[in-house]
Parts: sequence; C-alpha cells; structure tokens
Amino acid sequence: MRIGELAALVGVSTRTVRHYHRLGLLPEPERLANGYRDYRLRDGVVLARVRRLAELGLSLDEIRDVLADDRGRDLREVLAELDADLARQQDAIAARRRRLAVLLDEADLHPDSTVPPEMAAVLRELPAGGSKLAELDRALLTMVGSKAESGGMAELFGPLIEPEAVARGHRLYARLDELADADPRDPRVAELAADLADHLPEEMAVAVAASLGDGENGDWLRLVSAELSRAQAETFRRFVRVLRERAANREGRER
Repeated sequence: MRIGELAALVGVSTRTVRHYHRLGLLPEPERLANGYRDYRLRDGVVLARVRRLAELGLSLDEIRDVLADDRGRDLREVLAELDADLARQQDAIAARRRRLAVLLDEADLHPDSTVPPEMAAVLRELPAGGSKLAELDRALLTMVGSKAESGGMAELFGPLIEPEAVARGHRLYARLDELADADPRDPRVAELAADLADHLPEEMAVAVAASLGDGENGDWLRLVSAELSRAQAETFRRFVRVLRERAANREGRER
C-alpha cells in the first residue's frame, strides 16, 4: 500500500502520515526497490489508533506514551487525566459565560465594564462628578483592578463606597481640583494631604503605605504625579509622607 492509499484509508492527509513518522508515532515501513514505502495493514491499525487518540484530545507526547505499551495499561490513566482537564475547562467556560451574561445585562456597557466584577462594583460607586482627579483615580483603579487578584483590593474599597464616604470623596476631589493653578507652598496643600490620609480606611492606609516599597506596584505615585499640577502633585507627596509616618508610628506602638 502506498502512502496516499494508507492516508485515504484512515482519513488523514499524507502530510500527517509523514509528520507522525518524524515524531516516531508511526514506524517507518520497509521500502520497495523503487524507494517507495510499502505500508501494511498493521500500519493502518497504528495510524487509526493515533488518529482516534488525537481526536479525543490527547497530546502527541501522551499518544506516544500510550502506544509504547501494547497492552494499553497507561491508557486508562491518561484518559482519566484528560477527562479531569476537560472538566476544569468546562468549569472555566461556564464561569466565563456567567460573567458574559452579567455584562450583557448592563445597560451602560463599555470596555471598563470588563474588569473583575468586584472592582466593577467599586468603580460604579466611587465618586466622579466631572472631577479630573476623580477620573484619574478611576483610570488608575481600572488599570490595577484588571489583575486576577483584585478581589482583595475591592474589599479594601468597601468603606469608601458607603454614602457618607462618597459624599466626603466628592468634597476632597473638589478641593484637589481647586489646587490646579495654586503654588505648591499653598497652605491648603498640607491640610488637604492630612484630610486625604484621614479619608482612607485603616486597612487601606496600611496597604497603600506598604505598596510604596513594592517594586511592581509602587510606581503609582509617579504615574499620578505626571498627570497633576505642581500643587496637586505636592499634595500627594505630602499625603504619602503622612501615611508613612502613621505606619511607622503604628509599628512602634505594636513593638
């Protein structure tokens, strides 16, 4: 039997047969005097086995391991692993479809709606009100909130989306906006920095202070400052200084 006849018999391409030869999945048959491969029935049986196992989803390496044992003692184990993997994929697909259903039900669907659900809930409640600083905060949260581990971050923001905290946040953003054209030495800067620090729940203040020494996540201050006026950037620098001082005092009391 020629390679084309074998391929047609099993339902694969001649290219696939040659590929299996190169990988060692299908032994090379004897060649005739004219150099053509001479395939026998046993070659068709092996090729059909490879095709069936591939259709089940086994990798070529797994197929090679199964075929190495004529009695197929490893086949049950390999198929069980494949079944477990498919079950995990099925669960993941179901979770993604549930998330898509939630998104499709949103009246105001936009690209930032695709952040993890916990952060999406936070972003919906955080104050904006046309403030440039509020929009900057939201943009930063959208960026860092896209990480898979953002669920813990969303919990930290819980107290900030309470009605009183939202109203206070509006007032703080308004005061920040008022500093757009101010001098960095303006006395309002130090007062606002302290009020911003007071606005943060204690757990969040601790997390923000810790993030400042984090090589991966501690660059937020530079990113934010690049978008602010000099007085606004100075307010955030002083805000960070207050958080660090409070964190140091807290550590001192706990010793």
